[in-house]
Amino acid sequence: MIKRILVGLGGTPFTPTAIRYAVELAKVQQAELLGLTVIDRRRLGALTKSSGNAQSAVREAKRLDEIVAKQELSIIDFGSACTNAGLHYDVIRESGDPFEKMISQARYYDLMIFGLRSLFDYDLVGGEASDVLTRLVSRGVRPILAVSQEYRPIRRVLLAYSGSMESAKAIRRFMQMQLWPELSIKVVTFEHPPEVASELVAEISSYCQAYGYEAEVEHIEGSAKQLLLQHATDWNADLIVIGNSIKHYWLKKLLGETAMHVIRESRIPLFLSQ
Repeated sequence: MIKRILVGLGGTPFTPTAIRYAVELAKVQQAELLGLTVIDRRRLGALTKSSGNAQSAVREAKRLDEIVAKQELSIIDFGSACTNAGLHYDVIRESGDPFEKMISQARYYDLMIFGLRSLFDYDLVGGEASDVLTRLVSRGVRPILAVSQEYRPIRRVLLAYSGSMESAKAIRRFMQMQLWPELSIKVVTFEHPPEVASELVAEISSYCQAYGYEAEVEHIEGSAKQLLLQHATDWNADLIVIGNSIKHYWLKKLLGETAMHVIRESRIPLFLSQ
């Protein structure tokens, strides 16, 4: 059960889907919603100055106006959706470093909902989406529901289990939150010897059973990085639950190489935890 949901209103193509999921979950969970927008005016100013001419400065100023306009439209859509659903909500317009503002607001929220590959509609952050989400997770912003651009009802959930403690934590967090009332669940492992895989999936499926789910299980001998997304697509998964599965340096050490690859390539929504 959750009571507070934070949703990013970045004005991107992913924002309408983020709003829809947020409202859907808030209705089921009887949770309150906070919509958050962030504009880093200082960095926009720096980009304008670095352009070196008045024409570029005008373009950047126009770009800022467009960003603000998109975010304001997102706020209107968010407010209308919440009001129509009879939900309690609030909106905060922040100015400053996007990461610090999002981290600060996320402290007392149970779930954060952002776009899978677009948290912001401007290049104020740099790097790939996987780096963005990893930085957020590293600062305690979790769990995150990273949504795809196209909305899909969550009915079939694939639990990617590596056998690591972090992977188990992600699955436990998802099961304990009970976000959606009726689900078909499948547990899949990769790369382990058959006898190890059998034990792993038996443990997790038993845990799922305690929550009332008869999980389908499967072990795949190949690489999770290479095969997880294809398997999720073939199984018609609506959501992939994934945690840290492999220890790597710096960015990779927090989500794991497989999770980083999935974030970059997935068209299926992800539940990210640690």
